[in-house]
Amino acid sequence: MRFLDTFFNGQVIANYLPDLIAAMGVTLGLAVATIVTGILCGAALACLRVAGIRPVNFLIIVFADVMRALPPLVLILILFFGMPSLGLNLSGWMVLYLVLSAVLTAFAEEIFWGGLTAIPAGQWEAGRATGLSKAQTLVFITFPQAARRGIPPLVNRVLATTKLTALGSVIGVKEILSVSSSAQSFSGSATPLTMAAIAYLVLFIPAVIASHRIERRYHYAT
Repeated sequence: MRFLDTFFNGQVIANYLPDLIAAMGVTLGLAVATIVTGILCGAALACLRVAGIRPVNFLIIVFADVMRALPPLVLILILFFGMPSLGLNLSGWMVLYLVLSAVLTAFAEEIFWGGLTAIPAGQWEAGRATGLSKAQTLVFITFPQAARRGIPPLVNRVLATTKLTALGSVIGVKEILSVSSSAQSFSGSATPLTMAAIAYLVLFIPAVIASHRIERRYHYAT
């Protein structure tokens, strides 16, 4: 009974469940926005590198390396506490969205670029031989193959990045961990943290299951 009262207190659950449901909506919305932005921007940067413009490629490489090297929390703190001194006040949600999107963009770009470099030169030559321009060959022939090759590692990176939404608790974003931590402090019970764990499972277990199926389907894609 003591275990249940500590981790599954009915009164605490009733008091904080509406707040936690709202926090789940914030977490899910942030995750979806991050995924869409990161994948699209990463694909765009990888395609841009195909043009072979050295200054542009250099900037893309530097961006990807920096974003992958720096801990996301450092970037979040720099933006949230540093930008106001420059006269730019960003909400916690926007800071978290920008940082996680940038991180996912960097990884996605490298994944897509790796797929593009793995495409045999004959594929490019075949496209050009049929009268397609270099851009058309990229869009209709090589990039779809590269994207297919990159699906397994991209799915893993998407899951890893979206779970970083929990870092929003550091800057006051009302996501799951932030709300549950506040509830735990006010209630003096571990129940809100148990609720948070269950909420994360509800949100991410379906995504993990879907990722396994996607990986099995495309792992040996060529």
